[in-house]
Amino acid sequence: MPQEAEQSLPLVRSLPNRIPCHVFFFNRSPRVVLPVWINFRGHPWMFRDAQSDDPMRVNGKELYLPREQNARSQMSLVNITLPVFTLRERCLQVVRKYVSAKDFPRLEITRTLQEDLADKPSLQRDLQCIARRVEQRLLQERQQERQQDYSGAHER
Repeated sequence: MPQEAEQSLPLVRSLPNRIPCHVFFFNRSPRVVLPVWINFRGHPWMFRDAQSDDPMRVNGKELYLPREQNARSQMSLVNITLPVFTLRERCLQVVRKYVSAKDFPRLEITRTLQEDLADKPSLQRDLQCIARRVEQRLLQERQQERQQDYSGAHER
């Protein structure tokens, strides 16, 4: 029964923690940024463009997790920046900004581009992608541990 409860928890979530964290977030982008607290308990943090919901970078990564050494009265300095968008992503952003979603089908572009325009950035989808990558990495680490245990047992 406890395993079921553990499996239902999202991989990207806050962990119980009573240690205060002192952080200065610096928005180094020209955009207005929206902070997102995962599970609303203070850790981890993600940042989104407040207007377009495009993901931002935090110290070059998708999300910010305070480190233990930073959690003990030390001040962490964190930079929020624009990611390097592909030309395609940037073009989609600009078209979304200047063309109403109801007018996407009227644009003389391929259907796939119209669908891509309609498929706006999504925090939930990004969190799911991150969770899948974390899960995949954890599974790979478990497999490596099992292989090392198996190799060590056969060497004796």
